[in-house]
Amino acid sequence: MTFIITAFVVFFGSFIVIPMALGILRLFGLYVIVEERTCLVFTLFGKVEAIIDEPGLHSPLMTSLGLRALLVNFFGEVLTVDLRLDQEYLRSQPVNSEEGAPMGIGIWYEMYVSEPVAFLFKNADPRGSLRANVSNATVRCLSNLRLEKMLEDRHSMSRTVRDEVSEKSHEWGYKLGSTYIRKVHFRDPGMIRGIEEKVVNRLRQVTAAIMQDGSNQVRLIRSNAERVSAIEFAKAAAMRPAIVGAALQEISKDPEVAGAMFEILENQKMVEGEVDVTLVPEGGSSFLSQLLAADAQRPRSQTGSDSFAPPPVPGPASFHPPSGHHT
Repeated sequence: MTFIITAFVVFFGSFIVIPMALGILRLFGLYVIVEERTCLVFTLFGKVEAIIDEPGLHSPLMTSLGLRALLVNFFGEVLTVDLRLDQEYLRSQPVNSEEGAPMGIGIWYEMYVSEPVAFLFKNADPRGSLRANVSNATVRCLSNLRLEKMLEDRHSMSRTVRDEVSEKSHEWGYKLGSTYIRKVHFRDPGMIRGIEEKVVNRLRQVTAAIMQDGSNQVRLIRSNAERVSAIEFAKAAAMRPAIVGAALQEISKDPEVAGAMFEILENQKMVEGEVDVTLVPEGGSSFLSQLLAADAQRPRSQTGSDSFAPPPVPGPASFHPPSGHHT
């Protein structure tokens, strides 16, 4: 039971009594909490009484307000100003180059509140005024520049715009930070199409030149390779008779080997030539030999089905002339 009562008291005190007490203290302005990169401006009866821009827990009683801090929430106002860095991008600001080309410039810039009181009370729309100021400075400072400088030298153009705007914007409590020209483009559709056509034609010319140069290099390499190969083949053809002659000279030292080799070569030539081979018995009559030779010389279409010419001889692997006969 004691534990339950203690838990109830702690819960009631932590979540009800303490928040209510802190709310009453804030209502009477006894303390305020300033967050990071924020500023609190205290006004009483239409007059700025105090400014607190240091983050943390503060008591307005300890500032120039004194006991008047108890009246701020009832007869005045506490304004919160965001001091964080902000940025904005203006697209396609219309300018003309020195050559008369209609150009568009996209400018990016940063800004932050430098004077909270001036930001709140000197201008009803300081952000819009700064935007208009940057736009006017861009058009005024960057018009009539050479097209080449617009497309290449963006750093100097960014500094020119920033120097033109900074002093005027500071009067409204806004201070301009970094400024950068991010995009420069043509605004005339006809000019854009003309430039695209020129770029496409130029790319085609460059592509054709590269392809032609590649073809010339391939032809040159091929001609050099053919020349070198022709020289090597000529050297080989010139060396072949010497090699063959040396081999035949070595073979001719043995008459049996030379005779077997020439006989093999003769049989191979006969087989490769696909000629008809007629086998004549040894000691046969000369009349039979003449008839067989005459029949072999006749065309195939003139020979009848009863021709006595032998069938074609098989290949060299299966051709073995019988012993006791000559070809």
